[in-house]
Amino acid sequence: MPTLLHIVASPRGSASKSNALAETFVTAQRAKDPTLQVDRLDLWDEDLPAFDGDPAAAKMTFFGVGEMDPAKEQAWSEVARITDRFMAADHIVIGVPMWNGGIPYRLKHYIDIITQPGMLFSFDPEAGYSGLLRNRKATVVTTSGVWFEGADAKYGSDFHSTYLKWWFETIGITDVTIVRYQPSLLTDDPQAGYDRAQAALTAM
Repeated sequence: MPTLLHIVASPRGSASKSNALAETFVTAQRAKDPTLQVDRLDLWDEDLPAFDGDPAAAKMTFFGVGEMDPAKEQAWSEVARITDRFMAADHIVIGVPMWNGGIPYRLKHYIDIITQPGMLFSFDPEAGYSGLLRNRKATVVTTSGVWFEGADAKYGSDFHSTYLKWWFETIGITDVTIVRYQPSLLTDDPQAGYDRAQAALTAM
């Protein structure tokens, strides 16, 4: 049975437009395929371990720096447990608000935990990075309060959708669809923009 991992990246619950739009997509996908298994991962409820000394040192052993010891192995097993959940999905769905031009820190924390050699990517000095995930796809709902495509530089920059697209491609997921609800403050009719995004997600 196909599995969809729904990653909740906004802490604002039902008040979040990115959460609501991602839920719209998940509901539509369930209606289209009753066999779909949905795994909902709320990053604000999840107990994510710090990616600090031991797990970082364990990661470096894959690049020939240092050796595994019991502490590093224990830390790495926790990283592997969290990453296995991500790898089990056929489709990744994330609703992501823009925070200071980028993504919320809990999502970056999660990405830093799971983006590991031998799990999501491989590295060769000559070939560079190679993504290890195949035959998967991602749907990303991006929202922002001010910035929008084509906006003057005074309204900020997008290190938000661009970063996520790069990251997905780095780990091997090249089938990435980005649906935007931007802006919400500078448009004359924000509801119309929301309705368009909702319609696009329902039709996918």
